[in-house]
Amino acid sequence: MTDALDVTLRLLAVLAAFLVLPLVVGQTEHKVMAHMQGRLGPMYAGGFHGWAQLVADGVKFVQKEDVVPAGADRRVFQLAPAVALLPYLLVLLVIPLGPGDAVGQAVDAGIFFALAVMGVGVLGSLMAGWASANKFSLLGGLRTAAQLLSYELPMLLAAASVAMAAGTVSLSGIAGAFAWWWLPWQLVGAVVFFVAGLAELQRPPFDMPVADSEIIFGAYTEYTGLRFAFFLLAEYAGIVVLCGLTTVLFLGGWHGPFGGDGLGWFWTLLKTAVLAFVVIWLRVTYPRLREDQLQKLSWTFLVPLALAQIALTGVVKVVIP
Repeated sequence: MTDALDVTLRLLAVLAAFLVLPLVVGQTEHKVMAHMQGRLGPMYAGGFHGWAQLVADGVKFVQKEDVVPAGADRRVFQLAPAVALLPYLLVLLVIPLGPGDAVGQAVDAGIFFALAVMGVGVLGSLMAGWASANKFSLLGGLRTAAQLLSYELPMLLAAASVAMAAGTVSLSGIAGAFAWWWLPWQLVGAVVFFVAGLAELQRPPFDMPVADSEIIFGAYTEYTGLRFAFFLLAEYAGIVVLCGLTTVLFLGGWHGPFGGDGLGWFWTLLKTAVLAFVVIWLRVTYPRLREDQLQKLSWTFLVPLALAQIALTGVVKVVIP
C-alpha cells in the first residue's frame, strides 16, 4: 500500500510539473521578449506587468473554432498534437531533481531513454503534415524530419561524452559523479548538446520547418484552437526538458556552490530556469538560418566538435583513471 501511494505521489508531482513549468516558460517568454524588443501588448494585459497575458492566450485558443480540413485523415490529424506533447511528460519522469529518491522513476539507462523518447516527438509533426492534406504542411513535416536526423547525431555524441566521463548512463549517476572541474572539460559537449536540442525543438534560430514567411507555419498550418495550442505547449515542454537534461548532464544537477544537497532541488530548478532564459534570449537575438546553413552547421561543425569531445574524454579518462 505504501509503495502504491509513493508511486502515485511521484506521478502526481511529475504531472504537476508538466502542467505548470511549460506555462511558466511561456509567460516568461512573453515578458522577456516584451522588454528586449519594446513590445507593449504583453505588458498591459490584466494590469500589473501584464500578468493575465497567458490567461488571455488560453481564452483565445479555447474560443477559436476547431477546424479539420475536408480532405484530412481525421484520426491522425486529431492524434498528432498528443503524439508531439506526451513524450516530454515521459522524459520528465526520469530527470532527477535531487539526490536519492528525488526523481519520478529512476531508470538505469536514463540517458538513452530520454533521448529516444524525445525523438518520438517528431512523429507528431510528421503526422500533422501528412494528415493535413496540404502540400505546405507536408513540406514542413518533411523539413522537421530532416532537421531531427541532422541534429540527433551530435546530441547523442555529446551525451555519450559525459556518460563516458561518469562511467554510467544513469542520469542520477551522471549528476552524482559530477565534479566542478568538469565544467571546462565538458564545455564543448554542453554547447553541442544544447544547440542540437534547440534545433530538434525547432526553436529560433532553427525554426525553418515552421517559418511563416516561407511555408506558412509548416506542419501546423491547418491547426486551430486547442490543437494548435498543444503544439505550442509541446514546444515549451521541450524547453523545460532540454534545459533540465543539460543541467543534469553538464552542470551538476543538484550540486550547488556551497556544498550540501539539502537544497538540491533548488539548484536544479535555478539552473534550468537560467538555461530557459538563454533559449528565449537566443530567439530574440538571432535571425533564422537558411536550410543549407542548418545542415552545414550540424554536419561540418557540431558533429566534428562532438567527436573531438569524445576523443578528449577518452584521453582524460586514461590519464586520470
